[in-house]
Amino acid sequence: MSAHDPADSADPPAAPPAPPGQHHRVRYQKDHEFSAFYLAAIRPLTGFLINHGAGVQAAADIAQEVMADVYRNWERISHPRAWVHTGASRMLVRKVASVEEPVDEVPEPTSLVPRPDAIAEWEAQHDALPLLRSLPVKQRQVLAWTLAGFTPTDIADHLGQPAENVRANLKKARRAAAAYLKAREEEQ
Repeated sequence: MSAHDPADSADPPAAPPAPPGQHHRVRYQKDHEFSAFYLAAIRPLTGFLINHGAGVQAAADIAQEVMADVYRNWERISHPRAWVHTGASRMLVRKVASVEEPVDEVPEPTSLVPRPDAIAEWEAQHDALPLLRSLPVKQRQVLAWTLAGFTPTDIADHLGQPAENVRANLKKARRAAAAYLKAREEEQ
């Protein structure tokens, strides 16, 4: 993934170098700003990836990888929330498209990544996951972005799709959701 901010049409100009003596203060400010963003965004980003169709461990891995990339490029990113969602979505698509060899043992997550059991609890609390997993890829994609708080216009911009395609897929996903919920009510 490049350092280009998907929310901008052109790369922003590079920040001027910090005056001598201010390097530590600039680094501290960067670390402080990124830490606040990370703590606020890592769990919703992981949930977004799960809603997008990723397994729990894959979602946590992708979220961590995207966050590391954001940290490396923090000074050049003006819309980090949109940037991480776009990057995570693209990374998930690449991961699904590639064939990966299974590993014998999954490493334990660090304390900064949500515990797998915490994510499993989140999954159990959200009835939308079975619905999301039953949708075609494009419908699941736009619904996951919508659940993450993005508008159809934002989604179209970030995914590079016409807004009418996003709206059509969202409409189909909402219809499928209504049918799913109606069928579930009739079963009870």
